[in-house]
Amino acid sequence: MPNFTINGISVDVPPGTTILEAAKTAGIEIPHYCYHPKLSVAGNCRMCLVEVEKFPKLQISCNTIVTDGMVVKTDTEKVRQAVTGVLEFLLIHHPIDCPICDQAGECGLQIYYMKYGLHKSRYAVEDKVHKKKVQDIGGQIILDAERCILCSRCIRFLQEVTGTGELEFFQRGDHSEISIFPGRPLDNRYTGNLADICPVGALTSKDFRFKCRVWFLRGARSICPGCANGCNVEAHFKEEILYRLKPRQNDGVNKTWMCDPGRLEYKKANEARLLTPVNRENGIPKAAPWEAALSSVAFRLWETVEKHGPGSVAVIASPQFSNEELFLARKLADEVLRTPHLGFSSRTVGDGFADDFLIKADKNPNTRGAQLLGISEEKFDDIVRNVADGKIQALLVFGNGIADLSDAETGRLLANVPFVVQIATNEGAVSRAAHAILPSASFVERGGTFTNHAGRVQRFWMGFPPRGKARSAIEIITGLANRLGAGWKFGGEAQVFRAIAQSEAPFAGMSYESLGELGQTAGGKG
Repeated sequence: MPNFTINGISVDVPPGTTILEAAKTAGIEIPHYCYHPKLSVAGNCRMCLVEVEKFPKLQISCNTIVTDGMVVKTDTEKVRQAVTGVLEFLLIHHPIDCPICDQAGECGLQIYYMKYGLHKSRYAVEDKVHKKKVQDIGGQIILDAERCILCSRCIRFLQEVTGTGELEFFQRGDHSEISIFPGRPLDNRYTGNLADICPVGALTSKDFRFKCRVWFLRGARSICPGCANGCNVEAHFKEEILYRLKPRQNDGVNKTWMCDPGRLEYKKANEARLLTPVNRENGIPKAAPWEAALSSVAFRLWETVEKHGPGSVAVIASPQFSNEELFLARKLADEVLRTPHLGFSSRTVGDGFADDFLIKADKNPNTRGAQLLGISEEKFDDIVRNVADGKIQALLVFGNGIADLSDAETGRLLANVPFVVQIATNEGAVSRAAHAILPSASFVERGGTFTNHAGRVQRFWMGFPPRGKARSAIEIITGLANRLGAGWKFGGEAQVFRAIAQSEAPFAGMSYESLGELGQTAGGKG
């Protein structure tokens, strides 16, 4: 294992490590633009110059391999002058539009100018080269060629990750720019990553454009609820509005990428929300206090079991809910309501598109979790048949829809049930037919765990408290169960997960706190 010295600090690194990567392990920042840990090395921005003992010239640290006994300095006057000169060169033709640029606040040019620049431009504004601005190049991306510093990250991403290669360099000298080929816009489902990896404001997101300044946003670690892959993400929000999802590194799941459909999942936390408990009386929905709503639902469920038996009640769970919520839903059905009719379906409305990279055909984040918790997918169709035949007197539905049934089909099906209860986040066909609605928190308003398609149990954190009068599903299910005499004492997702780890073999030995950033595998692969 090579040992080298950087700024007087002795560091051991694995063979083949570059100086830039080795510097990170020593807590030393080397400025860079073109380098990206998940892309090939280009070495064309020249920002990462360092001084290496016995080398006649400064070296780019992103492509210089550490050797045993190497001595590196990043803080000499020679290095500072070189980096400042490169930064001045990159800024020569850059437009002065920081006040309206979406990248402001997380722009590499701004950050490094304040650290290494602070120079007065020697180039007249009227002499700057002008290029095309605000170009819709397809996908989720707007291109501003004037802001581009030609780092080639975007080109390499489209060549090495998606394999679609829509962007390339055109022209020469100070007229060089990136662009699409004529008549060939961005045509893949991962275009949002271009805005993430662009170190300046050249490639920005159409969806996030001009919506919020990034310094107003706060972040929470979360899991994308868009499919069974379970990509690790950062959920960025201001007050109680979610503005965007950005990928969070987990090399075992999504590396540092995420798909375009997954990025738009944030909208479900904002739009068409169920925010107030509702009881429908004589066909008219009326808002109700939580205590009254829970008591009313519990009484109707108890009454149905007493009059018609446990077989007259059915529970349709949802793989959109967390392991903790599904565990309690199963306990409610099995131990409290004692119904044999508990099931779920992973089928969803949509095209079911999948690829061999990140996107899975299963558009639920927790199908594998429901399976490992013993909730049957085979029973779902039996429940639907019983409902259609009028054999179910009370139905508890988790989620915004029922499998892949259309709105019309859902409405006709639920018309056969005298009492329908919904626990969900968003409005839909079920909420329009339900006799009682208990609004649940969105994925960014609660914590918990999902189990992805490979059996990896991953934790997500609450960003902000539930909007309106919504509550976490754990609180809702516990409230119903206790009104039916269960006597549960679950105080949150951590306590529920500990109960899962103690009673469910696939989760045995797991600790909620130790799930941390990367998750743990449960129950083998799916």
